[in-house]
Amino acid sequence: MNIPEVKLGIIAVSRDCFPIALSTQRRKNIVAAYGEGIYECPITVENEKDALAALADVQANGVNALVVFLGNFGPETPETILCQKFDGPTMYIAAAEGDGDMINGRGDAYCGVLNCSYNLGMRHLKAYIPEYPVGTAEECAAMIKEFVPIARAIIGVKSLKIITFGPRPQDFFACNAPIKGLYELGVEVEENSELDLLVSYKAHAGDVRIPEVIADMQAEMNGKIYPDLLERMAQFELTLLDWAEAHKGARKYVAFADKCWPAFPEQFGFEPCYVNSRLASRGIPVACEVDIYGALSEYIGACITGDAITLLDINNSVPKYIYDEDIAGKFPYDIKDTFMGFHCGNTPSCKMCGDCAVKYQLIQNRLLENGGTPDITRGTLEGDIAASDITFYRLQCDSEGNLRSYIAEGEVLPVATRSFGGIGVFAIPEMGRFYRHVLIQKRYPHHGAVAFAHCGKTLFEVLKYFGISDIAYNQPKSLPYATENPWA
Repeated sequence: MNIPEVKLGIIAVSRDCFPIALSTQRRKNIVAAYGEGIYECPITVENEKDALAALADVQANGVNALVVFLGNFGPETPETILCQKFDGPTMYIAAAEGDGDMINGRGDAYCGVLNCSYNLGMRHLKAYIPEYPVGTAEECAAMIKEFVPIARAIIGVKSLKIITFGPRPQDFFACNAPIKGLYELGVEVEENSELDLLVSYKAHAGDVRIPEVIADMQAEMNGKIYPDLLERMAQFELTLLDWAEAHKGARKYVAFADKCWPAFPEQFGFEPCYVNSRLASRGIPVACEVDIYGALSEYIGACITGDAITLLDINNSVPKYIYDEDIAGKFPYDIKDTFMGFHCGNTPSCKMCGDCAVKYQLIQNRLLENGGTPDITRGTLEGDIAASDITFYRLQCDSEGNLRSYIAEGEVLPVATRSFGGIGVFAIPEMGRFYRHVLIQKRYPHHGAVAFAHCGKTLFEVLKYFGISDIAYNQPKSLPYATENPWA
């Protein structure tokens, strides 16, 4: 339960010089079109006292995401007070004409949204307004359904604590970013030493829950796991889960950003990747290399999709022989549209091909065990990532303390990587240009979050709500980047 449950409520508002029945009936029509899962406030708001009474009603009924519906022009002050005093994301939509005569049945909500937006701006209030916020009952119901994952992400981030272990690594300065941006979003941060984690891990030795976790790991991996590592990994999983519960404090949700090398395997006796993957599959991201903004990005994706996510390096180009053998003529991508996304083994098994297994970290084996028989460098979840639609994205704070983001939709191709780690062949239209004029030009780090669905539209709305003005994407050739050489 690390992802919020959205409890929707709808309040209709009415300008007192318009028939109140117009807003009330149109609200009822939306609720009927939406179906189960939305609370209908019986109070139609005409004045400030109505607004307070309606807020008390939705709060008493557990609503944590509010839809304010302009069934007619709407009362400007009361309708903005709803957003001002409601402790949660608020959406504004309005009624299209056509369900009554155009004399006594005209509502002018199309006009009312303009002054509603103006008043929200005057009060410096954040609200979600869809791309085209005026519609029939059925169209409004569809807009509200699109609001649900947006609201879930907003609620989650507002109540999130990111827990870190260890200093951000010196040779991965890309993971070193100002935490100022986190506080601006309302995210709490708790930074700890790796020693704190080690002490807690040792205290979990012999925990009575370890056999149950071992059994679950064995069932998940179907025997493709080192038997002698199971107790250590189960002990570590319980350590993280208990730490999360004990350190939530005033927050409801957690994500981790941990130092995973080189001291970790030497002191814990294994690599943490597989355990990290298991937590990610439950909506608790564990970002590698103390990548705080990577953890935040992952958590936003988990809230939006309600599904497992991962964090990968934008790692290496696809060799031409693989492109020629398995991609050219079979998929509509140039070789520059493709790349390999990789990490040591933190991608949940549910997003991997069926032959994935717990193995060892080849790079760390070279560093820590001189390339010999792996021991402490075991614990990664390795294999090719399964073919899927994906959204590659990241929210980042730059060196000036400004939040910025990118979003790119694409897919994991059903192409064997012939490589090691948790890895897949990714294809994103115009990736070559995006790589140069967004990722390099705007100085993004090598880590990107991956959602296993096309969710760019929802991500864009969430980031826009957070006030991110720079949201880059993979622009088509017909739309050059500002830094793109027109003669290239």
